[in-house]
Amino acid sequence: MFRALGDRTRYAIYSEVASSPVPLSTSDIAEVLDLHPNTVRPHLERLREVGLLDVESASQGSVGRPQHRYMLTDGAPSLGLEPPAYPLLADLLAQLAAELRPGDDDVAEVGRTWGRHETEGSRGSEEEPGAAGVSEDNPCVAALVDELAELGFDPSTSCAEASTTVSFTRCPYRELAEAHPELVCCLHRGIVEGIVERVGGASVASFATLTDRDPCRVELVVR
Repeated sequence: MFRALGDRTRYAIYSEVASSPVPLSTSDIAEVLDLHPNTVRPHLERLREVGLLDVESASQGSVGRPQHRYMLTDGAPSLGLEPPAYPLLADLLAQLAAELRPGDDDVAEVGRTWGRHETEGSRGSEEEPGAAGVSEDNPCVAALVDELAELGFDPSTSCAEASTTVSFTRCPYRELAEAHPELVCCLHRGIVEGIVERVGGASVASFATLTDRDPCRVELVVR
């Protein structure tokens, strides 16, 4: 569900439907967002497939197909993108972890494990197109940027001769990270390291967190 909302266009479409007091048609959404209906239609279908939207058929009063109108499903996430209990649960778990005082590397290893597992099978993806703005001959950078984009970090890249800096222009965990930076930022670092390790072709040279952000970022040395 949250992966489906990781796409900017899809999120904008979801926001329009979520904020509307009445169901919206494909053409309604396309007009507001200045998009072609053919662009909007597959995004709406994807949101319906993952259970975020319901569709109803409304007669147009003329011969032809009835018009489809979209609305949120019962229990769909708010524009905050999470059920109300999730932030509370995350905060309580972070408080518990902080009291247990795990080592930074122990915390990061949890993230690394997830990162390795998430990119299972990504090795050898040189033939796949890279993310926007990322050279196709750097599959590790492309894989990392794609994954961070799906997670909601809105990453941007800048390249030097032998390194690439990936900046996180948005933090989807900002509130929790500001309360528990030693946990959340270490988990994020571990996720990045796990992805890079699994895909190969680069290594993490440095990772700037909330304590030294401008913005938060990771520098990769591309091999």
